[in-house]
Amino acid sequence: MYVNDHAGLIPHKFTREQRHKALYWLAFFHILVIASSNYLVQIPFDIFGFHTTWGAFTFPFIFLTTDLTIRVFGASLARKIIFVVMMPALLFSYAISVLFFETHWLGFAALTEFNSFVFRIALASFSAYLVGQLMDITVFNYLRQNKKWWVAPSASAVFGNGIDTIVFFAIAFYNSSDEFMATNWPEIALIDYSFKILICGLFFLPLYGVILNLLLKKLIAEPNAKNELKLANN
Repeated sequence: MYVNDHAGLIPHKFTREQRHKALYWLAFFHILVIASSNYLVQIPFDIFGFHTTWGAFTFPFIFLTTDLTIRVFGASLARKIIFVVMMPALLFSYAISVLFFETHWLGFAALTEFNSFVFRIALASFSAYLVGQLMDITVFNYLRQNKKWWVAPSASAVFGNGIDTIVFFAIAFYNSSDEFMATNWPEIALIDYSFKILICGLFFLPLYGVILNLLLKKLIAEPNAKNELKLANN
């Protein structure tokens, strides 16, 4: 197996330990981003007179995580990994959102009662994530073959974020029990999408190549390299 970087192929063959290490870390990143975004999207705030949510600042990282998964494992295996991590990610995000509902700690007893509002968010997240990431894998994977590293993440950020935002907010908040979100979700979705693009354009994409290569090197690093270096120094 070889790793794809933005310039082509890194001629490195994975060992079993390296594949396991990459799988664990990428699964963890997927779950972390999904769970945190599902919770933070429930916390709206105003900026320059517009309504948005804190989830706009965390979700763009899912595209980096997906890109890494594809480059390390390939499109076919990446699709399976995404399906596998979806359920624990949604269960974890549901539990966190119920326990800290509207930023208030409700205690573990809250888990015994079904929260339809949080469940709709989890369902919307599953639908949007599924559509967005499958599109990313099947469509934008072709763009990753381009020697210009920024083509794939840019297209993925613009179109992937757009589709994900529409699907998520429509399912989660249309005629929602939360009156504020039910009334303002189209505006929030638009501003949320705008912030995602702004964050990607100003902060994420300029550092994308650096972060991508850094994480790839960490993932393919030999597990015993540090120990061997210490022994050599001694």
